[in-house]
Amino acid sequence: MSTRTLKIGVLNGDDIGHEIVPASVRIAKAAARAAGQPIDWVDLPIGRTALDTHGSTMPSGTLETLSQLDGWILGPIGHRDYPNVPEAINPHPILRKHFDLFANVRPTRSYQGIGCIYDDIDLVIVRENNEGFQPDRNVFMGSGEFRPNPDLSISVRVISREGSQKVVRAALELARARSKRLTLVHKNTVFKLGCGMFVEAAYQVAAEYPDVTVDEVIVDTMAMRLVRDPQSFDVIVTTNMFGDILTDEAAGLVGGLGMAPGLCIGRGSVAMAQATHGSAPDIAGKGIANPYAMIESTRMLFDWLGRQRNAPEAVDMAQRMRNATDHALGNAATRTPDIRGHATQDGMVQSILEALE
Repeated sequence: MSTRTLKIGVLNGDDIGHEIVPASVRIAKAAARAAGQPIDWVDLPIGRTALDTHGSTMPSGTLETLSQLDGWILGPIGHRDYPNVPEAINPHPILRKHFDLFANVRPTRSYQGIGCIYDDIDLVIVRENNEGFQPDRNVFMGSGEFRPNPDLSISVRVISREGSQKVVRAALELARARSKRLTLVHKNTVFKLGCGMFVEAAYQVAAEYPDVTVDEVIVDTMAMRLVRDPQSFDVIVTTNMFGDILTDEAAGLVGGLGMAPGLCIGRGSVAMAQATHGSAPDIAGKGIANPYAMIESTRMLFDWLGRQRNAPEAVDMAQRMRNATDHALGNAATRTPDIRGHATQDGMVQSILEALE
């Protein structure tokens, strides 16, 4: 039986995205050749470049093309610097909501010598992606944040039972594949209805996973414990805003946002590789941006697709990418300055490619 060809979109994004996404694709192509995994790569415009060339940051037909793919790599989007015109929209929430990518899987892992606070961290935070306080994705029409008069602003937080159950189920599946431990993070001592529903929904789904041990930590306590004893956690699941904050804190434990990959997943049809950091316009073009988060996000995409599509070559490909990246991170001469290294971005990428060969 011939190996199934995977169709993968490539969307560079903005600023350093034009550097780290092509680097990640080069590494993925090399790993795919070594593992025997055929891939069709589809380049698609998005972000400021798309606005300048196609008249919109999300050109017409992009969603339709993505729906025909197995997954895609999305580079960082610098939407804060977009011009104030109707065509300059933030593509993030549109992609997440359109494809129901409700779970944002964000691992945190230590590497020795790069400036980690601890050398033995290995945890995953699963962040709900499409509800919460984020006003660009928590209502069907309009915005969940508004200002009825000049001196009053109101933000609406949306928590649904269905949305909570979906993200908790994804976290339980991940926990079952790891150490069978899941921690719920919430604040139901104050948000008795919102966080209360999240916890209720979580335990309803957890009843279907008797092999997974589930516990709870209040979010402010979790903020402290991530600093004090992150080793005591394995898989964490939480609501949108809490997850956004806690994952940045976790990244700070292991070298910064350059070490913070992410994968947006839903019910199994498609997935989106998306590093959690921004587009870093201040260092764009200088050749020093750390490509790890984007490379690891890409690796996570192929590992997920391989397991979802029963494609062992893609799983093998992902493992080859991890081994080669670990090799580069193990040497100060082949990693970028932000993680106590002396290499340019190209030097780090070249080291990974040589390890793959």
